[in-house]
Amino acid sequence: MRVHVVSDVHGRADALAAAGQGADALICLGDLILFIDYDDHAQGIFADLFGREKAAEFIGLRTAKRFDEARAMSAALWATLDGDPREHIERNVRAQYASLFAAMPTPAYLTYGNVDLPRLWSDYLRPGHQVLDGQSVEIGGLRFGFVGGGLKTPYRTPNEISDEEYAAKVEAVGEVDVLCCHIPPALPELLYDVVARRFERGSEATLEAIRRTQPRYALFGHVHNPLHARARVGRTECVNVGHFRGKGVPFILEW
Repeated sequence: MRVHVVSDVHGRADALAAAGQGADALICLGDLILFIDYDDHAQGIFADLFGREKAAEFIGLRTAKRFDEARAMSAALWATLDGDPREHIERNVRAQYASLFAAMPTPAYLTYGNVDLPRLWSDYLRPGHQVLDGQSVEIGGLRFGFVGGGLKTPYRTPNEISDEEYAAKVEAVGEVDVLCCHIPPALPELLYDVVARRFERGSEATLEAIRRTQPRYALFGHVHNPLHARARVGRTECVNVGHFRGKGVPFILEW
């Protein structure tokens, strides 16, 4: 059995179309949308609406953790557009989702990332796409559990939930052979992004579940340039499957 796993697609419909080649199934761990590109400031919804220079300024404020200034700048820019800012965002998000889900191979098992808009997914899913969140499914004789979304941060990305909500989803998954989450377990070496020079949030509930149930693998994304892409917790191999937008190739799991 061969499964390909991707996370943090962030608009790479071109590479996504080929991500399932040679695999029995594809797993996608979320963050399909590209709102802001920290590597190429000309890319993403924010740059499409306001230009590269404004995107670079906004990224600079967020990187410096000047969140109030970043929010004030963003609000001023949105005020220059006609209509509700949410309508502009949704229109651009929908355009990306249409392209991404059309390129998504089948069969595919998906969960949400922290920048995704779950309420829109049902409009674009095709036969062979199965969304799981706080749920598990059997693939090739192994039990795979899925936990989507992210935890609350000062960045206020669209699909952040409370620690309690997240922990409830982890608990609902129960014992599995492979635990698939968007965000990592709360191990510092897996959370530090060496390019952004900051720690991302990880899940204590996921880490506790790994220690207690010892799945074969815990797979995740979210941290684009991790200090360490792997760590072992007991018998569990914890693996960051990679920043798919940057790498364009899936992580391969075979058994």
